[in-house]
Amino acid sequence: MRILKLTARAEEELLKLRRTHDQGAYRIASRIVSDVRRRGDRGLEDWSKKLDGTDVSGARVWISKKEMAAAKRLVDREFMVAVEHAAKNVRKVAERQLPREWSMRVEAGAGIRQVVRPLDSIGCYIPGGRFALLSTLVMTVVPAQVAGVPRILAVCARPNDALLAAAELLGITEFARIGGAQAIAAMAYGTRKIAAVEKICGPGNRFVTAAKQIVSADCAIDMPAGPTEAVVLANGGNSRWIAADLLAQAEHAPDAGSYLVTSSEALAKKVQQEVMLQLSALPKTNPAHSSVRKTGAILVARSLGHACEFVNRFAPEHLSLPAEGEKLLGKIRSAGTIFLGPLSAQPFGDYASGSNHVLPTGGWARRRGGLSAADFVKCISVQKIEADGFRGLSMDVERLANAEGLLAHARAVEVRR
Repeated sequence: MRILKLTARAEEELLKLRRTHDQGAYRIASRIVSDVRRRGDRGLEDWSKKLDGTDVSGARVWISKKEMAAAKRLVDREFMVAVEHAAKNVRKVAERQLPREWSMRVEAGAGIRQVVRPLDSIGCYIPGGRFALLSTLVMTVVPAQVAGVPRILAVCARPNDALLAAAELLGITEFARIGGAQAIAAMAYGTRKIAAVEKICGPGNRFVTAAKQIVSADCAIDMPAGPTEAVVLANGGNSRWIAADLLAQAEHAPDAGSYLVTSSEALAKKVQQEVMLQLSALPKTNPAHSSVRKTGAILVARSLGHACEFVNRFAPEHLSLPAEGEKLLGKIRSAGTIFLGPLSAQPFGDYASGSNHVLPTGGWARRRGGLSAADFVKCISVQKIEADGFRGLSMDVERLANAEGLLAHARAVEVRR
């Protein structure tokens, strides 16, 4: 892992990597989405066979309850306990995140209240590359259940026994054996076999991300999900633990970005040594070997304040503050999720602490936070104007409507006098 001075030029190069539009992925995803939208199940079947090597013709597209129950019998009891533990914590947090209904009197005779209604349906995309990410199933399904979404569709091209067992535990009743851009298209536009959903959530590869952006004009999505990012911001701390956190996210993919940001050259050198030492113990097939070499870096800032400002501009998906966490927290404005203190290893958030691991990447943390129960509901305002409210508001509403030249608006109030 290289050590770089955090200069304006170095920062620009790092930010430039995330601003590059993946035209190749967008072009391919657009072709797939258009074909599935036009040909429905036939397009879905053809692309699934070509790209995933799976036969989803007929009823084979669906994973049966019997198949999920059989998978549950094959996994260890300890594994199921771990899934239950993780789901319980995610549920607790989601319940606290859920928007509440409220009412208020704005002025005499004018009342406003908020009612909260769940989305009618959602689609949960579960990546199925090297491993099917069962943790993503928990992170997307549980908040939707807390929100009261009546129809939850899960999709994964190559689900393993662990994922199927988790799905059975969570009570999933619709699980399709599809993935890639073709799955996104099927969920967004529907086919004869797969009914369209109102919103698609969950991370995926570059083609899935491109497909989500393409269909977002017609179907809501949670957020674009680019390569995983991890930043550790510290001037001190256990170099072994810091290196381990960086490698934990680096192993997600060859283009994952892991960075230590510090103003301590001594810590930079210690962490560099630890990263290379721990990396040598990982299998050569682990993506961390590639991402540490191509993307990861240790950035030495001129001061801790300078480091904090860079972090806010970078807006990382994961941010660790292992030393002086509470002090630094007050200076952080943008991050997907933050880990405070030396024992807060990033994988706790990936799996079981209760915080959601579907997080904004590519600088999106400057605009929104991670997935939550609030993403699966609509907050609807309800207003009631009574006689004294009508008297207090009507003249001003007519004046404002007339000023905008909207005479029918003014008339709609006037006729009620």
